Amino acid sequence: MRLVFLGSPPFATPVLARLVASRFRPVAVLTQPPRAKGRGQKVVESEVAELARREEIELLEPESVRAPAVYERLRALEPDVFLVVAYGEILRAEFLQIARVVPLNVHPSLLPRWRGATPVPAAILAGDDVTGVAIQQITAELDAGDLLLVRETPIRPGETAGELLARLAEWSGELVLEALELVESGRARYTPQDRALATFCKKLAKEDGRFDWKEPAAALERRVRAMNPWPGASTRLPSGADLFVWRARVVDGSGAPGTVLEAGKRLVVATGEHALELDEVQLAGRRPLPAHEFLRGARLPAGAHLG
Repeated sequence: MRLVFLGSPPFATPVLARLVASRFRPVAVLTQPPRAKGRGQKVVESEVAELARREEIELLEPESVRAPAVYERLRALEPDVFLVVAYGEILRAEFLQIARVVPLNVHPSLLPRWRGATPVPAAILAGDDVTGVAIQQITAELDAGDLLLVRETPIRPGETAGELLARLAEWSGELVLEALELVESGRARYTPQDRALATFCKKLAKEDGRFDWKEPAAALERRVRAMNPWPGASTRLPSGADLFVWRARVVDGSGAPGTVLEAGKRLVVATGEHALELDEVQLAGRRPLPAHEFLRGARLPAGAHLG
């Protein structure tokens, strides 16, 4: 079976690694072109591209898959299956029809719940107890295709979006191999999604990480986890500087929302319901610190107001 892989890190990298070690080794890999990163804006290739080059798999890094040259090359490869893993571009029907058997997508949610760009942060933010991975047939409607395989897993207490996505990516590789076995053998059976159960999530913006201290502490703790690693949950210090919060937990306490209740060995802030202890924080442009280390030089007394 001839497979073309389309994906971007970090979610796609472990899946591609499992494929290249299996008998479903891709005949080509498509990923996003090199981008400028870091303070120096150095242009670097993605982990997916590096893996494809290392494995001597044909690599395509187009600015858009809509380019005629991309269509021409893919038709020449005669793929049976497209496997899409967080590629980052909407694929038109004309493109999907190049796959002679089926175009498949790996989506990190329990579809039809959390269709869209950010299903992992959305699940954490909503307080879902479980999430998972769905392998679906790609259609013109976003994440609405019939389901081939779905596997669920509990969301662990304290688990961040980055940690959860990495865990889902690792065992998505196993699920992909199972799906390709079904397709190759002709045993693939697809189940339509229940449209009435569909929920949707959007791309994250920096504003999504902003604290509203009137929210309950439990909701703010979920926001901290959902926005880690990007865009980061944040609040405003009395000095006007932004303070990012990377780890937090719900504790007992009450007061006007945003009021610092403790600022010694612990940093505890009142919320709309209970209080939030900030365990790991970071000033913009500085490194993350345990809260007690940050407080040594922060001049942030109890009674100060955040936000």
